[in-house]
Amino acid sequence: MTRQFGLIGHPLGHSKSPVMHEAAYKDMGLDAVYCAYDISPQELGNAIRTMKVQGIDGFNVTIPHKVAIIDYLDEIDEDAEAMGAVNTVVCQDGRWVGKNTDADGYIESLLPVVSDQSLTGRRVLVIGAGGAARAVIHALGKQRATISVSNRTAEKAQELAQLFSHLTIEAIPLNEAESTLGTYDVLINTTSVGMYPDTSKQPIALDRLKQATIVSDLIYNPYETALLQEAKQRGNRILNGIGMFVNQGALSIEHWTGRKPNRKCMERVVRMHLT
Repeated sequence: MTRQFGLIGHPLGHSKSPVMHEAAYKDMGLDAVYCAYDISPQELGNAIRTMKVQGIDGFNVTIPHKVAIIDYLDEIDEDAEAMGAVNTVVCQDGRWVGKNTDADGYIESLLPVVSDQSLTGRRVLVIGAGGAARAVIHALGKQRATISVSNRTAEKAQELAQLFSHLTIEAIPLNEAESTLGTYDVLINTTSVGMYPDTSKQPIALDRLKQATIVSDLIYNPYETALLQEAKQRGNRILNGIGMFVNQGALSIEHWTGRKPNRKCMERVVRMHLT
């Protein structure tokens, strides 16, 4: 019997999740399909009820539903609860359980580009205050980094800092983040600013960026956002979102099937569809 997996979010025209997952399933010899469900925030409740009736085996969650989805699940695991965000839903004995593979997926992609593969005591600036930011901050906290979070809406950054008050974290206005940019070791964009099709936009000005700073953008489409392009021209090490995207997807598949997919195969397919 064909297993059914999918992705919910809005909008989804840019997503490479379906081609990546189906390539992984084919490589694994797994009889499964992966469908994208473009669902607006107003439609979320009805859509989830429909998916339950259809017997979906599991699904991923992306912008803007990573927080709102929690209200429609039977339970969430410890990591998802700590982040207050879910990106993976697993059907377990008829119950829908929320998990989050974003945090581990992101750190697995970031550490290899850090000189000593350690973030302990490093100053990290996180731009954004949504579900992806929650996952990144949770992951950085596990690595004992010193975190600043900034967002276009300052109140949301403050709320996020309060949520993670057990960490070494502060919320700062975006203009302050720009003026003190030279003090950070890592800059991470977790927002959708710069994502296809609005690829000319940047979430923060890099005028005060120091060359030693690692610049990371969770966006993978385009392959290099305007933010990464400018950082690269300045001589900074950059990290796009492909590594996190592949890693979190692979971890989701492990939760759904109990099997480890071929991440190199998944990455190859994603890169092919971005060119």
